[in-house]
Amino acid sequence: MGQEIADLLGRIDADAFARLVQAFDDLDQRWFFSGQGRSGLVAQMSAMRFMHLGRTVHFVGEVSAPSIRKGDALLVISGSGETPVSTGFARIARAEGAKVVTLTHKPAATLAGIADVTLHVPVEESEQFGGSLFEQSCLVLLDSVVLGLARQIADAHKLMLYRHTNLQ
Repeated sequence: MGQEIADLLGRIDADAFARLVQAFDDLDQRWFFSGQGRSGLVAQMSAMRFMHLGRTVHFVGEVSAPSIRKGDALLVISGSGETPVSTGFARIARAEGAKVVTLTHKPAATLAGIADVTLHVPVEESEQFGGSLFEQSCLVLLDSVVLGLARQIADAHKLMLYRHTNLQ
């Protein structure tokens, strides 16, 4: 598994990854994270890390998530890029004037056509079941974005730990 992930990460387009990182430049931008199934679980984990950085984030579908509006951003994780719920959310976000960012392994899919920023996660073959390699790689990639952003914050780990839940 580790070798599969390392090989895939070695095929990530550096310029596309830089555009993903740049999408998070606005410290005050509200972010909405979404994905279905296991991709949704990765989106939830990633949203948590961005919250730990001090960003305003919501997971689409949670009862406390507000409406998306102009100036906001939606990050959608979808391996196929064709999941009806995900493409529907992207269309709504786009119609409201929000930025749309996606991670997908199908760069010619509907979702990529809607998105402002697309990171192609080049899954080819895997010994793992289903979309495991895609989902694992998306988590590593988004954690890499968080790590890069954390490097710009003085005493980031202390601040992130402070924001970590204490109701557990």
